Amino acid sequence: MASTETLTAERILEATEEVLRRYGPAKATVVDVARALGVSHGSVYRHFRTKAALREAVTERWLSRTEIMLAELTGAQGRPAPEKLREWFAALFEAKRHKAGDDPELFATYSVLIDENSGVVDRHLEVLVGQVRTVVEEGVRDGEFTAPEPEATARALFSATAHFHDPAYAPEWRRPTVDADFDAVVALLLRGLRA
Repeated sequence: MASTETLTAERILEATEEVLRRYGPAKATVVDVARALGVSHGSVYRHFRTKAALREAVTERWLSRTEIMLAELTGAQGRPAPEKLREWFAALFEAKRHKAGDDPELFATYSVLIDENSGVVDRHLEVLVGQVRTVVEEGVRDGEFTAPEPEATARALFSATAHFHDPAYAPEWRRPTVDADFDAVVALLLRGLRA
């Protein structure tokens, strides 16, 4: 039974997310995606040449949601850089924790897809580090931070907070002390930037 709705890449990606949630990455197939859309698997392949390309696009879509949300914080005007940087890391932590806790099946699926699509992940991490660098540069410009090398500083800040955004640490995000740990780490980093 063919769908009467126009088949778009976005519709395919939405259906792929549902199929991945239902079957997991090991069992989900392009045929399953096509069946969910009411089209032939050839129709899906016209938009995504391979299963790997489809999985990569789903991964990129998932990661870009976080990038877009954080870009709004980065671009906020009239806010002190220390406050903006703290909120940026808090929003990243909350987004990751939310994804891990609210939809553990999909989070586990994306953890597998992220391992498969290291190029997509590398680009994502570069975008995030670039956003941190932008805030650091603002802080230096406004005299709020001392950071002679904003790029190196941004990478160091991102690495120092990995415990709160790297999916490998997701099981620890449920610990009762994790929020206090986060606050302590960010406060320490901000003090270091003001030195």
